[in-house]
Amino acid sequence: MDFDLSIGAAASAAVEYTLDHFSPTLDAIADVIGFFANGIKDGLSWLPSWAFIGIVALFALWRVGWKFAVLCGAALFLIVGMGLWKETIETLALVIAATAIAIALGIPLGILMARSPLTAAGTRPLLDLMQTMPAFVYLIPAAMFFGLGAVPGTIATVIFSMPPVVRLTALGLTQVNREFVEAGQAFGCTDRQLLFKVQFPLALPSIMAGINQTIMLGLSMVVIASMIGAGGLGNTVLTGIQRLDVGVGFEGGLAVVILAIILDRLTQSLSRPAALRIPLPVARRVGAGRDIPGIQTAPAQAGA
Repeated sequence: MDFDLSIGAAASAAVEYTLDHFSPTLDAIADVIGFFANGIKDGLSWLPSWAFIGIVALFALWRVGWKFAVLCGAALFLIVGMGLWKETIETLALVIAATAIAIALGIPLGILMARSPLTAAGTRPLLDLMQTMPAFVYLIPAAMFFGLGAVPGTIATVIFSMPPVVRLTALGLTQVNREFVEAGQAFGCTDRQLLFKVQFPLALPSIMAGINQTIMLGLSMVVIASMIGAGGLGNTVLTGIQRLDVGVGFEGGLAVVILAIILDRLTQSLSRPAALRIPLPVARRVGAGRDIPGIQTAPAQAGA
């Protein structure tokens, strides 16, 4: 049996219809995302390289430890030495913009999936499509709808990287022990209080794992999006491929690996206590007959 469903023609017709009837909406979306992404890039570019490296190292010292802080500083100085600092900042800005949008859309969708089996049943096939579709395919409609540059690269990255945070948010919320939920209900929690004060804190490790995977997928997609003018380290890697220049390609790839390691370790650390505890001043209530809750003091001597 030989028949043709012409699915490709239907997809092309849908794209043409969207371009013909929703161009103002697409332009408005492009303006908002472009303003957001360019604002992040300008803010990161405003900092001198040494100041940025110092901030990252201090944050790594606080969250992970001194060994990783030294590694972060040395690795980022290596990027400066390779002459790829500007490209690295552009890539980081795109990753941050795409991840922020993916989280803003993905976590509410994951909460909705956890609370509504019907929504979960309808969303899972869409997430499967988003995860299994080859990354290069996203570049075609993104370029057709939004032209070339950082905006289509950001949008393609959001679509490609959003499924993990949606899935793991829904998974974390559904795996919260039923006893905790019932205890919250017994104490009179509203649905909002139950979500944000009981379920969400208990599901935080799973949610943070989803955010971590979203960042990693976003970083890989940003490199691919250089094919439609997204810029950054992807351009360096693409130049190495086009010229068959092993050195250029290796330097670009090494910078991507360094950025991936730093982002991975720092985001993983957010789901556990900080490695460096910052001491807070011990305060007492003046004239009160008891100490501040949570601060233990020596018992009063007899006869005092």
